Amino acid sequence: MVLFPAALVIAVFVKAHHMLPDKQELLNYRNATASVILSREGELLGKIFTENRTNIEFGQLPVHLIHALVATEDVRFYEHRGIDIRGLLRVFFKTILFNKEGSGGGSTITQQLAKNMFGRNYSGPFALLINKTREGLLARRIEKLFSKEEILTLYFNTVPFGENVFGIEAASRRYFNKRTEQLKIDESAVLVGMLKANHYYNPRLHPENSKNRRNVVLSQMQKYKYLEPPETDSLRKLPLRLNYTKIESDGPADYFLYHIKNEARLILRNLQPSTGKEWNLEEDGLVITTTLDLKLQNYANKAFHDHLSVMQKRLNDQYKRAGERKFLNNLVKSELNKLKLADKAGEVDSRLVFSWSGPYYDSISVADSLKSAIQLLHAGLLAIDPITGAVRAWVGGIDFETMPYDQVLARRQLGSAFKPMLYSVALEDGMEPCYYLDNDSIGVSGYEEWVPENFDQTYGGKYSLAGALVHSMNIPSFNLFLKVGFDNLDYLWRNMGFSFFMDNTPALAMGTAEASILELAVAYASFSNGGFRITPQKIVSINGPDGTVIWKNEFHDARVNVLSESTCQLMNAILQKAVREGTGSALRTKYGVTVPVAGKTGTSQEYADAWFAAYTPALVVISRVGASLPSVHFATGSNGSGSRLALPLVGMTLRWIQADPDLRRQYIVPFPELSPEMARELDCPDYREKRFFENLIDIFNDDKMTFDREPERTYHNKESFFERVFGRKDTTGYKKKSGTRKKGSFFKRLFGTQE
Repeated sequence: MVLFPAALVIAVFVKAHHMLPDKQELLNYRNATASVILSREGELLGKIFTENRTNIEFGQLPVHLIHALVATEDVRFYEHRGIDIRGLLRVFFKTILFNKEGSGGGSTITQQLAKNMFGRNYSGPFALLINKTREGLLARRIEKLFSKEEILTLYFNTVPFGENVFGIEAASRRYFNKRTEQLKIDESAVLVGMLKANHYYNPRLHPENSKNRRNVVLSQMQKYKYLEPPETDSLRKLPLRLNYTKIESDGPADYFLYHIKNEARLILRNLQPSTGKEWNLEEDGLVITTTLDLKLQNYANKAFHDHLSVMQKRLNDQYKRAGERKFLNNLVKSELNKLKLADKAGEVDSRLVFSWSGPYYDSISVADSLKSAIQLLHAGLLAIDPITGAVRAWVGGIDFETMPYDQVLARRQLGSAFKPMLYSVALEDGMEPCYYLDNDSIGVSGYEEWVPENFDQTYGGKYSLAGALVHSMNIPSFNLFLKVGFDNLDYLWRNMGFSFFMDNTPALAMGTAEASILELAVAYASFSNGGFRITPQKIVSINGPDGTVIWKNEFHDARVNVLSESTCQLMNAILQKAVREGTGSALRTKYGVTVPVAGKTGTSQEYADAWFAAYTPALVVISRVGASLPSVHFATGSNGSGSRLALPLVGMTLRWIQADPDLRRQYIVPFPELSPEMARELDCPDYREKRFFENLIDIFNDDKMTFDREPERTYHNKESFFERVFGRKDTTGYKKKSGTRKKGSFFKRLFGTQE
């Protein structure tokens, strides 16, 4: 009877001692630390981790936080050397012998630290006894190696707070959206209170439990003279005030962070052969500074919420009408069949549903879930520096958690946002902005009598090249396409970085080509920067946990010249006029953007996708809005056009930039003034009626075009008698020029731009 307990104690002691880490292992101990991703201003965007943890120093711990911990968890912390004998005796007599609840635990802060650092890795017989003995022995060893301040710092950096959150800094960010040193007394009490049971006292899940536990902590602080009674009373009366921020899955730039993680891994992998160091993004506590401007990103996010929540309601109302509702129901059935889910259409389950008020779980059938998803308006917005390619804002969709597909990379039909590329080919070829293009109704034989139509259904007269682009006229654009030819347009298209292979069809002039928001931003950046194709950049630098620079972006990208500077200057002037007087005028009239901005709207067929592109010499902003299926769209342009659906996202963002002194100084840069010669090239009316001889020539012209796919002659007119006799300049043989634009023939300069 005497020997057995003694033998048991010795066996436990030997077993526990055998499991202890050695002195060097303790001294070299390092937490797995999350890598942090920062905006260009140094604000936290997100983390990469296996355990969500950010280590901090002792100086960052508020005094009241330490007081709360000591008063609640270990009142004799500064007196003992790892094991509190009085605490153990209290537990033995009150808890074990007298079964008295609430008498407290026997583990000191140092013993808890030992458990946090190395866990409990024994599960055999007498597991609790062995693990407790091991933690006691380890606590004694820790106390010999570390000061009390170091122990407190280690403790606060290792302690779990639930929700895969480890350490006080991560917890402070999660529950109060602030740094640890900014915590108030009542907030510190909430976090310390969670240590007893981090799920039961979670302030988000169980606010009443958390508040009661907070008040216990405050009472303990008063009991041990860290608070005066009046202060305790006032703090206990405070409501539970949270600013819950789950930034790793509901942050301001989740779509952007996905790309940052992949790009950072690639950079580190490429560095390994030269440095010999293998970095772990999830555990090594790296600091990744990005190009993203958080203030600009937040403005774009707000524009999404304010505008799309309204437009979504309008689209939902449209599909409540009898005819539209029937179409939608048939579409859902068709999609269910494609997905082979028709037999499960009625199955009901709890599903996460997107709402502009916030995602929520609802019991909903497969069919209703699909119908809801089909009706959703998706959108993307990208803001980029046209000189360096630095990404300043990246909104990849309406909600990353429920719809992670990135709309910035989605390829959709461009509509009239394509036209500046077509008109640039003409300007590169020497065609002047005051060259007039026919606006007469015309058909193309061989294409089911396809007829280009203007958005406003008007015909007749002539539009200057500049005026046709300003007002986004389709018929003049089609006639311009006949003149520049497909091959020349395709050459510029590919040289500007677009990946979509265009189809040589008559409707191409109207914008049937497809591109992503990212590709269009790169193309429009070339107008802004004087004709150079840039490469988008996302990361500024990667630093080690000690601040050492591991990698730095020098932004020395080899730029490719794709347009002449003179073409870009003319295009900038024309697209500024498009904002002042043309299809982008709502930017000024409705959203009050009075600073110089160039821009172009785009609306694809049947209002399936709406685009708007805007830029200054320091910023390019592109937005697109549309449902996932092209067949789901607004019925009219009053809601579905580029100016009504996509422009507001850019308009709201630019309005807030304009009103923000810091952002205005960075991004609102005036365009260079045109030379007098270039200004004269633009000095003509956008529209004029046809002259007598032009009407006379039209009498002999056929009102149909024939389509020829042969590469050497993409499109051709049936020549009239006057054309065969007097000739017409052939512009289909365009070859790309470098340098300045051609001046035009002697007769064009002498008698005007019209031949």
